[in-house]
Amino acid sequence: MGKTVDFIFDFASPNGYLSHKLVPEIEARTGATFNYIPALLGGIHKLTNNQPPMIAFGGVKGKLEYEQMEMTRFVKKHKLDKFAFNPHFPIMTMLIQRGLIAAEMDGQKMPYIDVVAKAMWEDGLKMDDPEVVAKVWAAGGLDAERLLARTQEQDVKQKLIENTQAAVDRGVFGIPFFFVGDEGFFGKDRLNQLEEMLMEG
Repeated sequence: MGKTVDFIFDFASPNGYLSHKLVPEIEARTGATFNYIPALLGGIHKLTNNQPPMIAFGGVKGKLEYEQMEMTRFVKKHKLDKFAFNPHFPIMTMLIQRGLIAAEMDGQKMPYIDVVAKAMWEDGLKMDDPEVVAKVWAAGGLDAERLLARTQEQDVKQKLIENTQAAVDRGVFGIPFFFVGDEGFFGKDRLNQLEEMLMEG
């Protein structure tokens, strides 16, 4: 039986999306299973005194331009040509993250992730607008009315808070973050290291 990789995930992160698109290949090569754990990136930043790269590195000459070049290389290398940076970025993902918690509780986690990730990082939709979100859910075959109602229910809200705190307690300071047991890997550029560890058996 293959290992389990905990993937701390928020749709807010473009690198989270890019990592998500590589997961099926890594699972196929290694026999591992990725367990997506919804957390709130904004909450993680607040709890760890971290900042988004555009703020943290905004005053560093050449840094953001280099980060963009790295992302372009990654996209080209892995032929992720459907990726498009969301024009509404940054997007508050509280609603769609709560939706992910609700979908997980209903056994619809992965279909939900595929539908919302596409809307966010391929179709460039404004995924903090409840009307837009509901249309995306419905078009993707999800029960939009139920999901919208569930995002306001306490068990869903509480689970997202707990997941976010638990991630920070494990040492998470940003997304994407991966764990194999207690071994942590931050960022899409560590996926090679992660895969090497999985292949070691």
